[in-house]
Amino acid sequence: MGCGSCASGGCGTKEGSAVSGCGSNGTCGTGGCNKMNVYDWLSHMDVPANQKFDVVEVKFKGGRKEYFRNINQLDFVTGDYVVCEMASGQHIGTVSLQGELVRLQMKRKGVAISDDIHVVYRIANEKDLDKHTQAMAREMPTLYRTREIIREMKLNMKLSDVEFQSDNTKTTFYYSSEERVDFRELIKSLASEFKVRIEMRQISLRQEASRLGGLGSCGRELCCSTWLTDFKNISTSAARYQNLSLNPAKLSGQCGRLKCCLNYELETYIDALRDIPTIDAPLKTKKGVATLQKTDIFRKIMWFGFEKDTNWYPVAIDKVLEIIELNKKDVIPESLEILTPEPEKKVEKGVQSLNSDLANLDKKYSEEQKKKKKKKSRNNKNRGPKPQQSTTPSSSTPQ
Repeated sequence: MGCGSCASGGCGTKEGSAVSGCGSNGTCGTGGCNKMNVYDWLSHMDVPANQKFDVVEVKFKGGRKEYFRNINQLDFVTGDYVVCEMASGQHIGTVSLQGELVRLQMKRKGVAISDDIHVVYRIANEKDLDKHTQAMAREMPTLYRTREIIREMKLNMKLSDVEFQSDNTKTTFYYSSEERVDFRELIKSLASEFKVRIEMRQISLRQEASRLGGLGSCGRELCCSTWLTDFKNISTSAARYQNLSLNPAKLSGQCGRLKCCLNYELETYIDALRDIPTIDAPLKTKKGVATLQKTDIFRKIMWFGFEKDTNWYPVAIDKVLEIIELNKKDVIPESLEILTPEPEKKVEKGVQSLNSDLANLDKKYSEEQKKKKKKKSRNNKNRGPKPQQSTTPSSSTPQ
């Protein structure tokens, strides 16, 4: 069945039964047309009519789901458009779940089963669907016009969505604001202009992102707009446990709040962190003081760096524990890798005495040789130059 009058508000409509922005005609399953759908894994089981659970789950625009009693025992198929009873008038939605799974969903959400639950009147006919389509066509012009009125009145509120009831008797305005807003004058202005009953419903920023949809930084559609129904509290400690940088631009989602996916793996990280020691002070080694830079939780490795060294050194957790114990005992290891200090080399007494004797002899003979050289040089200076011998022959005596 196509999305001629899509009740999820994810794909929009055009004239006739054509689907805007959905090439699969309402069966895409990516979170647009089938937003917040639940697979009925008991649909193949036949249950006797008298034992069948008479409450059905109906989905409306924005993934909103409510429960209605099937007092007329109508035979529904998941995806059928049905006319439902509302507090004021009638509204059209699609059957999203029926049977025993509805009982389980009501128990999980804490919805009491009583006769006060509204009923399903009938399966929507062509006239009902045409009226519903006309009501949906009024939503976007009303949204733009209401935003103009809010700006004129200078109200500090952000209008995110408008939902018309199928019988055009009531309009719900969804807005978000960080402070209390006095919109009594706004309601009077809207009621006189649109001639319908006005309901202002304040939603949180997470609910606003869920209704509008979008793509997250992971490249997938937002979890809150596809399958996530409960918004749990998320704190910055979840990022600290996972060793993520506390950068608001990276940790914030489309809603401006911390990403819901920070809680997905938090329990796994907490279990892994039980074996990781707490480093209260830097580690002392003879090479220097090592400061913790990074921890690889699942590989059980801690990275340390020295003051004047740009490199980081990986150390296993068991070695880190040993270094911590050695520092507590005022024992400083050689380095992060070598934990036991190198023992001083001991020389045997006999060998040491022999070496000292040899050194003394060498010193003695070297000093004697120096003295001899000095004595020789002095003697040579005192002797002076030798007399020269004549080479002429001696004169003979007279005869």
